[in-house]
Amino acid sequence: MTLPKNSTGSLDSRTVQSALEALSRETKKSRLARVFPFLGPAFIASVAYVDPGNFATNIQGGAQFGYLLLWVIVSSNLIAMLIQTLSAKLGLATGQNLAEHCRNQFPKPVSITMWIIMEAVAMATDLAEFMGAALGFQLLFGIPLLAGALLTALTTFGILGMERFGFRPLEAVISAMVAVIALCYVAEIFIAAPDWGDIAGHVIRPAFAGRESVLLATGIIGATVMPHAIFLHSSLMQGRIVVKDRKSLRTLYRYEIMDVVIAMGIASFVNMSMLIMAASTFYATGKTSVATIEEAYRTLEPLLGPAAKFIFGVSLLFSGLSSSSVGTSAGQVIMQGFIQRHIKPWIRRLVTMAPSLFVIAMGYDPTRTLVISQVVLSFGLPFAIIPLVLFTRRRDLMGDLVNKTATTACAGAAATLIVALNVYLIYATFFPG
Repeated sequence: MTLPKNSTGSLDSRTVQSALEALSRETKKSRLARVFPFLGPAFIASVAYVDPGNFATNIQGGAQFGYLLLWVIVSSNLIAMLIQTLSAKLGLATGQNLAEHCRNQFPKPVSITMWIIMEAVAMATDLAEFMGAALGFQLLFGIPLLAGALLTALTTFGILGMERFGFRPLEAVISAMVAVIALCYVAEIFIAAPDWGDIAGHVIRPAFAGRESVLLATGIIGATVMPHAIFLHSSLMQGRIVVKDRKSLRTLYRYEIMDVVIAMGIASFVNMSMLIMAASTFYATGKTSVATIEEAYRTLEPLLGPAAKFIFGVSLLFSGLSSSSVGTSAGQVIMQGFIQRHIKPWIRRLVTMAPSLFVIAMGYDPTRTLVISQVVLSFGLPFAIIPLVLFTRRRDLMGDLVNKTATTACAGAAATLIVALNVYLIYATFFPG
């Protein structure tokens, strides 16, 4: 086992050394301390599951239907754990990310078409996330959306600039931002004082209440697996910790499963908390028409006080900043993987950000913009999830980490369900009647 080439920073080197000691069992550290060096990649990918697009969907679901759709969030996050685990496994087993495999395995016209689609997805991702962060700045500090977007761009450049110090500092910053979002919703739930008995029932009992609840559930599930997160997660595993022998590779994979379960578990908690807060605050008081982030922010203060309003704004801001950084990084991975073009990072980031800044400068409606961006993401999903399942079932690519038959069956069923729901979501968006 050797240190990877990209572990240039001292923090990276210490992290990798601790990981190798854990894999070779040459350490007397506690189990928790042994797991710690492997945590990070899934936390970066999990940001896609707590981005501003999730705020709008979960708030609307809770306000209109109370706790009814909690089971949908739980189910969708279990599917997300499976898909993100496969993505991590692909990068770990092959040393290549999903975009590189698409370039190598598919005919050139197909891979070029996929690249164009995924570039559109990356820009749509940044659009939603920049809009969310700009909204956070506007709601908290009263500054115009465009100024908030420019602040978001500067902050994103700063966060991603930490990559030059190695992978661990960036993982630490993004994980800390996810922690802030989670703590904000712990506080929100404490203030809202929900009915825990009712919550427990709806977590395990599937139910709907008419066509609109089915459509909202479709939106929640359909947006569960984000295309850019799949491409990014496989890239984050490349060369992070390099092992050669089969036993160590399988042990490393088990540690990465822990990373996914913990990170996606936190993301699931945040999504459930969004819906619970909306249900116990808006639905319980008859304010079922609350459907936008701005409405939710303005309505919280008279119902729960200024603290709840401020905490909500902070969580939105950190969600937008962290997810915009991750979305921009995913755009870099997509370009480099599909067409093998390595351009300067700041140029790549500027290209990805430009459409977002343009849309905000033109003054388009924030909530409508979020909806349209989610439709674009839905359109790109099959081009990420289907190749992932196809590649991870191939022994010639995956070796000992090839999917078991049951895993491929579950992943195939999940992929079929998610793609079908996203097709339905696109149809319902354009033909609401």
